[in-house]
Amino acid sequence: MVERVRITDVSPRDGLQNEPGAISTADKLKLVELLCVSGVDEVEVTSFVSARWVPQLGDAAELLRGIASVGLLSPAREDRGGGESAGWRPVLSALVPNDKGMDAAAELIGEGVPLGKLSVFTAASEAFCQRNINADIAQSLERFVPVIARCKVLGVPVRGYVSCVIACPFEGPIAPAQVASVCERLAALGVDEIDLGDTIGAGTPEMTGAMLSAVVGALGPRWLTPLRLTLHLHDTFGQASACVRAALAAGVRSFDSSVAGLGGCPYASVPGRRAPGNIATALLMRTLREEGFAPGLSADVDDGALEEAGAFAAGVVARARATASQSSAGGTS
Repeated sequence: MVERVRITDVSPRDGLQNEPGAISTADKLKLVELLCVSGVDEVEVTSFVSARWVPQLGDAAELLRGIASVGLLSPAREDRGGGESAGWRPVLSALVPNDKGMDAAAELIGEGVPLGKLSVFTAASEAFCQRNINADIAQSLERFVPVIARCKVLGVPVRGYVSCVIACPFEGPIAPAQVASVCERLAALGVDEIDLGDTIGAGTPEMTGAMLSAVVGALGPRWLTPLRLTLHLHDTFGQASACVRAALAAGVRSFDSSVAGLGGCPYASVPGRRAPGNIATALLMRTLREEGFAPGLSADVDDGALEEAGAFAAGVVARARATASQSSAGGTS
């Protein structure tokens, strides 16, 4: 039997969050619908962050209520046995940065919006942590304690993101032992999964393998099964596919990606050139198949439906960028 791999498409959140042009809630809803039809295992929909800090995600509650109203949301249903179940829907997840964000998520869950997973996020770099969430690593972990406790009460799985697992735009290379230490602390807090992010896409297969070896060595091999470690790759230097192959060899069976390769860390951009985004979901699928794996836990992801989602997302982003550019030009003298 061909071994299956979980795919989480993060385009509605990570793919859009740094876009300068406003993208309507209706367009985000349509993108989530198309991704659900494609058969990916999980869709990361949004983040409960302050609209002042991330304006693009200020409509989190409105978007999730809209998704619920059209019947897309369902509780976590990851079928690790490889069989297809009637009425299957992908898990829809969201990020919660702190207890205030958890308040918003809990309110929606109380309304009957069955979010399948919530995520917290820190970094393996002190400098990046300060720049990204205005806290050091220890402070960020302290913030997670009440969030994780409330998730446990609600019965919602928690994913812990660790950014800059290969390199930081401010500190440079990050030692694998530092990544492993942060992962150990996250595991001790009770997260169900850990998501390892190569935030600026600096990784090579060798670096990825060394980092994963350190993390698995610290956490134990049980974290490779079932699906407790995920790799989140950015394709800044065209190495993401090779890093997927290295991760598969190390035993990882869960990956993040973004339809049409949307996203891109602003810290990895240079003047006049926006950094490439996350590994494209289509490229991830092709890489998995070339390595003898099946993309999708319950059934193969539909290439045609994914292509439609990618074309829609690319069109929405292109229009938003054009509008933002015109507005910027119109405001200069």
